[in-house]
Amino acid sequence: MVEKRCPLQRDGVYRWFSELPSPQRVEFLCGLLDLCIPLELRFLGSCLEDLARKDYHSLRDSEIKANNPADLGSLTNLTDEVVRSKLLVSLALLGSEQREAAGVLYRTLTHIDSIIHNYGLQLNEGRTGDEFLLLFTMASNHPAFSFHQKQVLRQELTQIQSSLSGGGGGSHGGKSALPTCPACHKVTPRTEAPVSSVSNSLENALHTSAHSTEESLPKRTVGKHSKAFRSQRASLEAQNRVV
Repeated sequence: MVEKRCPLQRDGVYRWFSELPSPQRVEFLCGLLDLCIPLELRFLGSCLEDLARKDYHSLRDSEIKANNPADLGSLTNLTDEVVRSKLLVSLALLGSEQREAAGVLYRTLTHIDSIIHNYGLQLNEGRTGDEFLLLFTMASNHPAFSFHQKQVLRQELTQIQSSLSGGGGGSHGGKSALPTCPACHKVTPRTEAPVSSVSNSLENALHTSAHSTEESLPKRTVGKHSKAFRSQRASLEAQNRVV
């Protein structure tokens, strides 16, 4: 049925998704989840819970900090690459009901305009723009934020996209214009940085954050196929058994 509706084969979709930069991966997956029925969501939740359990111990300390408003309150200097990395890790590990912690992150992220204007932060330098795209994509989709907060963060995301595209961009019905499967009808691509430099933004953030605090998090190569992910999980399990 899937092949009849969309000419792309499953492997082609996997390959297309694996080459997307992190912000678009997050946005695309959140869009797919919105299309799922309740029973599908419960099943997928069980699958995700099982997968996440394998990394629980290695991420436990970071998760505690990510859900502690006091720790998050010190991450305010968005001009610092290490701070941005810690914010990315915090958003990835923030609990869905952590409203107070989300409020702290919201206040930090919504100061981006003053930081750009007062400190001369250039979004097009290095990975800065890609990190901000990922930050606001994750925040605007995160359930810990209120509806109003998500709307404001989505507007900030649209402005960042517009700035990075040279003033093009703009709002697209509350959702950013991200590329979809090339064979489907909704194709609204926008110019992106080379995939190799941004596809592993979260992985880079994890390593940068861990290195800055001398945390011993396992280094893992970003996989481009499901076999690579299975290999990573097997390696992590082996490390845990040795410990």
